[in-house]
Amino acid sequence: MLWVKAFHIIFVVTWFAALFYLPRLFVYHAMAEDETGRERFKVMERKLYRGIMNPSAVLAVGLGVWLLWLAPWWLQEGWLHAKIALVALLVGYHLYCGRLLRAFAEERNRHGHVWYRVFNELPVLVLVAVVILVVVKPF
Repeated sequence: MLWVKAFHIIFVVTWFAALFYLPRLFVYHAMAEDETGRERFKVMERKLYRGIMNPSAVLAVGLGVWLLWLAPWWLQEGWLHAKIALVALLVGYHLYCGRLLRAFAEERNRHGHVWYRVFNELPVLVLVAVVILVVVKPF
């Protein structure tokens, strides 16, 4: 179980790194004024989303499910229900990032760099809440 937990944490870290970086790329992409720069951001965003973010999310969630299979009594804990709800919210954020990536790829971006700066902070709030839930187990 400890190996599963260790790899779960590793892939959660890589997933969050991508969740923090992709919207930051969106900030700079929204500010880009030249075609070369916009094309470069499209490549960077696509590679990050498909090559790091998606596999990390699948492995983090999959290993989390495996942990629940190994320790089903955790499902009786209130903190875990809250964590699962936050993970579901994070998966929604991840998928929405994919929609934003497609909008940029198709030159349909509707948001400015300030919007992306605020959007970029949302995973931080989820991370803080999840860490507190898992470590402190307030309920």
